[in-house]
Amino acid sequence: MRIPHGKPGVWPDAIGAGRFAAGIRRDSPEGCCIALIGMPDDTGVGLNHGRPGAAEGPSAFRAALARYGTGQPAGFDWPLVFDAGDVTPAGDDINETHARVTEAVSAVLDAGLLPVGIGGGHDLTFPFVRAIAAFQPDPMVGVYFDAHLDVRDELGSGMPFRRLLEGGHARELHVHGLDRFANSAEHVAWFLANGGKVGDFGRKMDWPEGNLFVSLDLDVLDQAHAPGVSAMNPNGWSPMLCEQWCRAAGLCERVRCFDIMELSPPHDERGRTARLAARMFLSFLSGFAGRES
Repeated sequence: MRIPHGKPGVWPDAIGAGRFAAGIRRDSPEGCCIALIGMPDDTGVGLNHGRPGAAEGPSAFRAALARYGTGQPAGFDWPLVFDAGDVTPAGDDINETHARVTEAVSAVLDAGLLPVGIGGGHDLTFPFVRAIAAFQPDPMVGVYFDAHLDVRDELGSGMPFRRLLEGGHARELHVHGLDRFANSAEHVAWFLANGGKVGDFGRKMDWPEGNLFVSLDLDVLDQAHAPGVSAMNPNGWSPMLCEQWCRAAGLCERVRCFDIMELSPPHDERGRTARLAARMFLSFLSGFAGRES
């Protein structure tokens, strides 16, 4: 299976037989329930004057995953994962890139797989979720872990959740990990006026009703742990807290997709952030393994 406008994901030449990544399928999705989709584009980050580099995120994520995670964990079995490859960006044409992401995710959904996106700028969550919403009977409910609301009106990495609401793809948003010093009064007012909720439920509580999408912006993590992001967070989450949320998202049977965004390898000292991204992906999968159906 090859996604439209796609190319194979880049992996290290040698992956240890005992590693989780050794079991990722690359030729066929048969028997798999999760699909990885790389979105190597940071055009939106540049439009919002962020630090470039997130276009290299999917390759750095795969390299980190190849070196981390046992293939035989204690107490559960990993869900089978298919690497659907990377969506080829359309240069500076961000709208065409978005169209390609939506088309690629739709192909994965047609194959009966739950999509996990790896970015790339956070604007790519918009076309990623747009595809999933088209397969649902009603607009989706969004849960995202982010230092920023990302409800700007202008085109760029800071607009995905506003576009999802305005396009009718989502009906409700819940944000966790918000940095109150990094969001304008205008954006907070818009978010609240449009039914947005800030940290209104805990990971151990019942999640909101409806079909859910979950998005992890790595800048929700403290910069001491995650320097390799488009916009560092001086007072963010600990990795342990983030992992608990990611596992809870995997466990919730109404979560229809998951993405990990804004990994920026040029700013990632010793690959620390990429390794955390791999950890969060594995945490989501460990939760998914506990789903009843």
